Amino acid sequence: MITEHAAEQWDLELDDLFVTIGHRFGRVELRRRMRDYVRGLLAPVARKNSWQLAEQAGHSTPDGLQHLLAGAKWESDEVRDDVQKYVADKLGEDGGVLIIDDTGFIKKGTTSAGVQRQYSGTAGRTENCQIGVFAAYASVKGRALVDRELYLPKSWAEDRERCRAARVSDDREFATKGELARRMVLRALASPLPIAWVTADSAYGQESRFRRLLEQSGIGYVLAVPKSQFSVGCPRIEGLFAQAPDEAWEKISCGNGAKGPRVYHWAAVRLPAVAEFDYQGEVPYRMRWALARRSISKPDEIAYYLAYAPLETTVQELVRIAGTRWAIEECFQAAKNECCAGQGRRAGQRPSHFTVTARGRLRADLGPSPHTRGTVRWDVGPHAQVGVIPASTGCGAARWYCPQRHLGTGPDSHTPYRHELPRPYPAGS
Repeated sequence: MITEHAAEQWDLELDDLFVTIGHRFGRVELRRRMRDYVRGLLAPVARKNSWQLAEQAGHSTPDGLQHLLAGAKWESDEVRDDVQKYVADKLGEDGGVLIIDDTGFIKKGTTSAGVQRQYSGTAGRTENCQIGVFAAYASVKGRALVDRELYLPKSWAEDRERCRAARVSDDREFATKGELARRMVLRALASPLPIAWVTADSAYGQESRFRRLLEQSGIGYVLAVPKSQFSVGCPRIEGLFAQAPDEAWEKISCGNGAKGPRVYHWAAVRLPAVAEFDYQGEVPYRMRWALARRSISKPDEIAYYLAYAPLETTVQELVRIAGTRWAIEECFQAAKNECCAGQGRRAGQRPSHFTVTARGRLRADLGPSPHTRGTVRWDVGPHAQVGVIPASTGCGAARWYCPQRHLGTGPDSHTPYRHELPRPYPAGS
């Protein structure tokens, strides 16, 4: 139950956000309408269209709010920049995670920008909808949406008259979701947000250009990939983990969910280094990993990940980063359920970036990473020395290190893992 004190604190925080972005609205009446609009979105209004939001704010007609969204002079990208600084001040941590994902907004008409029949992961089927690619920032302090791009299908990008009718600028060209994601990553890295990691689902993780951008930027990642994903030294990542012995799988929580810790079986594999990105001179400073997450109740359900991380990173930390991806789903749920994001907006109205962040900016804590015991590690490469198993899948021999059995890295041991880096591969392999 929300106490009176908590409500007052929330109101003060909201006023703080209004002060942060208010200078982007040149006239006092625009600033007032912006405040009324955001407060209306956060209010218990049944349907968040301009008529009901205007009524909530005490306006006689919705004209003022409609003008704010469709006709007034203000730049949503400038508001986004202010929001990123605000989130950096409130939630910024050195180990911050940038999360990339897309979501769909179901529509009944055909005039909203970018709407067409297309697959929506939100609905799990093809629907008449808009697709937005989003970025969220998460740390131990909380999570918030910090950027967005509307996906404009080719059918729209090639129809300039239709774009003009929906107030899509003439310089807007077709871009894939992966290209939109890379733009947002670059903007986030140029912002005050302290970002150490990026995570995303397999739609983005499978793109080599997306991973290469992060490596060139010196940013660690844990990215989901499909089971057919190629990895260095192995044609399919599922073949890599088909070799894993039983002791390579260990129960680890990747974070807390609505029903408590999200516990899966996890296995981790060291991958060969790439000389161009993983070494500084002759000294290695980054490691590559492949991870697999297996359902405990349904062992046939396995998700795969590629990771790029500093040398000192533990498998538990990689698992925690992988689990952080759920934070953006919680942001989507809050935005759609409580702000009704995507509802009631006319063609030509701009998606207001401060709307989503106003609700999602200080959500519940992510909590500290769980302290669990060392995971069994098994490496792939030409130097297998411990526990070699046959290369039955064309992926080369695999070796693993059992923490308690081989090198004494149990809970009471101070002996670290022995890191034998595989021979570096050239960047093009």
